[in-house]
Amino acid sequence: MSITAEDMGIAKTVDYGYEEAIAKVTARLKDQGFGILTEIDVKKTLKEKIDVDFRRYIILGACNPPFAHKALQAELNVGLMMPCNVIVYETDDGKTQVTGFNPESMLAAFGRDDLAAVAAEIGSRMRTAIEGL
Repeated sequence: MSITAEDMGIAKTVDYGYEEAIAKVTARLKDQGFGILTEIDVKKTLKEKIDVDFRRYIILGACNPPFAHKALQAELNVGLMMPCNVIVYETDDGKTQVTGFNPESMLAAFGRDDLAAVAAEIGSRMRTAIEGL
Protein backbone atom coordinates (compact mmCIF):
# COMPACT_ATOMS: atom_id res chain seq x y z
CA MET A 1 0.00 0.00 0.00
CA SER A 2 1.46 3.36 -0.96
CA ILE A 3 0.77 6.69 0.70
CA THR A 4 -0.69 9.38 -1.56
CA ALA A 5 -0.24 13.15 -1.31
CA GLU A 6 -3.83 13.34 -0.05
CA ASP A 7 -2.98 10.90 2.74
CA MET A 8 0.04 12.93 3.78
CA GLY A 9 -1.50 16.39 3.89
CA ILE A 10 -4.53 18.55 4.50
CA ALA A 11 -4.49 21.02 1.61
CA LYS A 12 -6.20 24.20 0.51
CA THR A 13 -5.48 26.54 -2.37
CA VAL A 14 -6.23 30.17 -1.51
CA ASP A 15 -6.64 33.27 -3.65
CA TYR A 16 -4.63 35.63 -1.48
CA GLY A 17 -0.92 36.23 -1.63
CA TYR A 18 1.94 34.25 -0.19
CA GLU A 19 2.77 36.56 2.74
CA GLU A 20 -0.90 36.91 3.68
CA ALA A 21 -1.34 33.13 3.53
CA ILE A 22 1.59 32.65 5.93
CA ALA A 23 0.16 35.20 8.37
CA LYS A 24 -3.33 33.71 8.19
CA VAL A 25 -2.29 30.09 8.59
CA THR A 26 0.01 31.03 11.49
CA ALA A 27 -2.90 32.79 13.23
CA ARG A 28 -5.30 29.91 12.53
CA LEU A 29 -2.79 27.40 13.89
CA LYS A 30 -2.35 29.53 17.01
CA ASP A 31 -6.13 29.47 17.50
CA GLN A 32 -5.86 25.66 17.52
CA GLY A 33 -3.06 25.58 20.11
CA PHE A 34 -0.08 25.34 17.74
CA GLY A 35 2.99 27.50 17.87
CA ILE A 36 5.54 27.81 15.08
CA LEU A 37 8.89 26.40 16.22
CA THR A 38 10.74 26.69 12.92
CA GLU A 39 10.50 28.48 9.60
CA ILE A 40 12.50 27.22 6.65
CA ASP A 41 12.56 29.57 3.67
CA VAL A 42 13.21 27.02 0.93
CA LYS A 43 13.65 29.63 -1.84
CA LYS A 44 16.30 31.49 0.16
CA THR A 45 18.07 28.32 1.29
CA LEU A 46 18.31 26.88 -2.23
CA LYS A 47 19.64 30.19 -3.55
CA GLU A 48 22.27 30.46 -0.81
CA LYS A 49 23.37 26.82 -0.83
CA ILE A 50 23.27 25.81 -4.50
CA ASP A 51 22.52 29.07 -6.37
CA VAL A 52 19.16 27.82 -7.69
CA ASP A 53 16.11 30.01 -8.19
CA PHE A 54 12.91 28.48 -6.81
CA ARG A 55 9.36 29.64 -6.17
CA ARG A 56 8.51 31.20 -2.80
CA TYR A 57 8.07 28.22 -0.48
CA ILE A 58 8.20 28.04 3.29
CA ILE A 59 8.04 25.13 5.72
CA LEU A 60 6.49 26.05 9.07
CA GLY A 61 7.25 23.64 11.90
CA ALA A 62 4.07 23.72 14.01
CA CYS A 63 3.77 22.19 17.48
CA ASN A 64 0.94 21.77 19.94
CA PRO A 65 2.92 21.02 23.14
CA PRO A 66 0.24 19.10 25.10
CA PHE A 67 -0.38 16.75 22.17
CA ALA A 68 3.33 16.44 21.40
CA HIS A 69 3.86 15.37 24.99
CA LYS A 70 1.06 12.78 24.82
CA ALA A 71 2.40 11.36 21.58
CA LEU A 72 5.97 11.17 22.93
CA GLN A 73 4.77 9.46 26.10
CA ALA A 74 3.11 6.81 23.94
CA GLU A 75 6.03 6.36 21.51
CA LEU A 76 9.43 8.07 21.66
CA ASN A 77 10.06 7.43 17.96
CA VAL A 78 7.12 9.65 17.05
CA GLY A 79 9.64 12.48 17.33
CA LEU A 80 10.74 11.50 13.82
CA MET A 81 7.47 13.05 12.62
CA MET A 82 7.69 16.23 14.69
CA PRO A 83 7.01 19.05 14.39
CA CYS A 84 3.86 18.98 12.29
CA ASN A 85 4.99 20.69 9.11
CA VAL A 86 2.82 23.12 7.20
CA ILE A 87 3.99 24.23 3.77
CA VAL A 88 3.00 27.41 1.97
CA TYR A 89 4.03 28.05 -1.62
CA GLU A 90 3.13 29.99 -4.72
CA THR A 91 1.45 28.04 -7.48
CA ASP A 92 2.09 28.51 -11.19
CA ASP A 93 -1.31 30.18 -11.62
CA GLY A 94 -0.66 32.91 -9.03
CA LYS A 95 -2.51 31.34 -6.13
CA THR A 96 -1.07 30.09 -2.88
CA GLN A 97 -1.11 26.48 -1.68
CA VAL A 98 -1.26 25.69 2.04
CA THR A 99 -0.81 22.07 3.11
CA GLY A 100 -0.51 20.73 6.64
CA PHE A 101 0.80 17.43 7.90
CA ASN A 102 -1.94 14.79 8.29
CA PRO A 103 -1.06 13.05 11.56
CA GLU A 104 -3.76 10.41 11.21
CA SER A 105 -2.24 8.94 8.07
CA MET A 106 1.34 9.36 9.12
CA LEU A 107 1.01 8.03 12.68
CA ALA A 108 -0.98 5.04 11.44
CA ALA A 109 2.42 3.60 10.48
CA PHE A 110 2.97 2.85 14.17
CA GLY A 111 -0.21 0.74 14.32
CA ARG A 112 -1.02 1.90 17.85
CA ASP A 113 -4.50 2.71 19.17
CA ASP A 114 -3.13 5.11 21.81
CA LEU A 115 -1.40 7.14 19.07
CA ALA A 116 -4.48 7.00 16.85
CA ALA A 117 -6.51 8.93 19.43
CA VAL A 118 -3.85 11.65 19.73
CA ALA A 119 -3.46 11.77 15.94
CA ALA A 120 -7.21 12.20 15.48
CA GLU A 121 -7.27 15.23 17.79
CA ILE A 122 -4.20 16.81 16.19
CA GLY A 123 -5.66 16.10 12.74
CA SER A 124 -8.95 17.71 13.67
CA ARG A 125 -7.18 20.86 14.84
CA MET A 126 -4.92 20.97 11.77
CA ARG A 127 -7.94 20.47 9.49
CA THR A 128 -9.85 23.27 11.27
CA ALA A 129 -6.91 25.63 10.86
CA ILE A 130 -6.37 24.97 7.18
CA GLU A 131 -9.94 24.53 6.00
CA GLY A 132 -10.83 27.78 7.75
CA LEU A 133 -8.48 29.84 5.60
